[in-house]
Amino acid sequence: LHSYSSVSPTHRFLENSLLSAEVKDGEILPPTIQKLMKGYNKYLRPFFDNGPVTVGMSLDIASIDTISEINMDYTATIFLRQRWTDERLVFEGNKSLSLDGRLVELLWVPDTFIVDSKKSFLHDITVENRLIRIFPNGTVLYALRITTTVACNMDLTKYPMDKQTCTLQLESWGYNVNDVMFNWARGNESVSGLDTLRLAQYTVEDHYTSASEAVYETGNYPRLIFHFELKRSILYFILETYVPSSLLVVLSWVSFWISQSSVPARICIGVTTVLTMTTLMMGARTSLPNANCFIKAIDVYLGICFSFIFGALIEYAVAHFCTLHHPDCNSALMYGHHMHDCEDEMNGIVTTIASNSSRVKRRKDSVSASTGAGEQGIGPASEDKAPEGPPELFSRCAKNMSIVRKILRSINCCHVENPHYIDNYSRLTFPLSFVFVNLLYWTYYLYF
Repeated sequence: LHSYSSVSPTHRFLENSLLSAEVKDGEILPPTIQKLMKGYNKYLRPFFDNGPVTVGMSLDIASIDTISEINMDYTATIFLRQRWTDERLVFEGNKSLSLDGRLVELLWVPDTFIVDSKKSFLHDITVENRLIRIFPNGTVLYALRITTTVACNMDLTKYPMDKQTCTLQLESWGYNVNDVMFNWARGNESVSGLDTLRLAQYTVEDHYTSASEAVYETGNYPRLIFHFELKRSILYFILETYVPSSLLVVLSWVSFWISQSSVPARICIGVTTVLTMTTLMMGARTSLPNANCFIKAIDVYLGICFSFIFGALIEYAVAHFCTLHHPDCNSALMYGHHMHDCEDEMNGIVTTIASNSSRVKRRKDSVSASTGAGEQGIGPASEDKAPEGPPELFSRCAKNMSIVRKILRSINCCHVENPHYIDNYSRLTFPLSFVFVNLLYWTYYLYF
């Protein structure tokens, strides 16, 4: 009674349907199937006492529907085919038996699962998409059509010039390596369908297979891994992000050719380009993880463009500030020139006084020659002392004026002589700097 109650109603229904179903003319199912199922226990694996059973696998990738950077996963529809040999299903003949997929409930099948699967389902329209085929030597072919969403760890440092390597891992859930061995049926050729696959933003560059063992606390379990490398197509991002951001930078340079007196026009161009660039940066991040700590390549480029646009706005602020303070600079410069003229005038006065003093000295010498030797010692000395005071005073004043003039020149060097030169320099330095930074950017992210 206990053994009878432990059998599920579905199993009893399928077994009774298989063993006692009749066709219209009264004949029952072929005796081959009855003989195969008689005494068959699906709860025991093949070769239960004679070592592990070997399961060969192959995949057919029907489609890769979505690849999400936000969730870091991909969704694919695959045909999973598994082959193994069950000595209890050997029969005479040279033709295989194709059974209804619903009869799989009566057979032992591997407990294969997808390791990194987030969500999977078996297609069941119009019936469950399962295939069972038994060959005379006891080989069983079991095929499934599965759609699964699998996690894929992505490195977005070079996004959108990145390459991602994703995997599809198949593993046994309950049977360890002592019970079941997994292998790829035809090596790297066990996976097909990628050559004809067309993806929206990616191209499949390479794929290969490998086998390993998963080590857990409960033991070592067989695992098969399918690796495939995806390269992102950058053309979409060039048209969607890189070209508009570059054109915004070029648009910000238009202000360099607008007169500095046109304050509303230049401010409007600067603020508009800054706000537009901010909107473009926010839109570029909508398709990326919000909590991602990676500094992506597209973030670097948008930051460069934003810096150039903001720099163009700051350039006009500096030029306008210098324009407002330019009259003061001119006053200081004119004052310096005035001091220079005063110095020249004083130098002329000193020269005139010195020449007059020399004439007076010669006149005194001629007078002293006629008066006598006693007066020669007193007259010239008294006449020499009188004119010596003013020349020394004026020479010291001239030196002081020269020092003041040098100080004014040094102060004038701290200011821009002509604020319009700032725009002239910016017309050349901004484009050349932007081209140079672009060369460094594309060289680094494409070749390193």
